[in-house]
Amino acid sequence: MIVKINERKEGSIIAVVDKELIGKIFEEGELQLDLSSNFYKGEEMLSEEVGDLMRNAYGLNLVGERTIKLAIEEGIIEESVVKTIAGIRYYQGTTDIT
Repeated sequence: MIVKINERKEGSIIAVVDKELIGKIFEEGELQLDLSSNFYKGEEMLSEEVGDLMRNAYGLNLVGERTIKLAIEEGIIEESVVKTIAGIRYYQGTTDIT
C-alpha cells in the first residue's frame, strides 16, 4: 500500500492506495477518481503500519480492494460506507464513521 500523510489545520488526512492503482484515473459517468495527483503519492508501507496511521488520522482517503479490506478488518470503517467508481472501491471521510 502507498501512504501519504497530508497535514491540514484540522489534523492529518491519510491517503492510502493499493500500489497498482497509483497514477491512474478512473471514470464512471460524471464521477472521477484521480490517483495521479501528489495528494496520493507517498511511500510504500506494510499493512501493520497503515492500520495505526488510519486509526490516528482526522480524515481518510482510502482506495483499492486491499486498503478497504484492511480498514474494515481494523474496525476503522464499515462496509456500508464504501463506494465504487469504475469497479474501484474507495472511502473518503473522517475516522468517526463506525
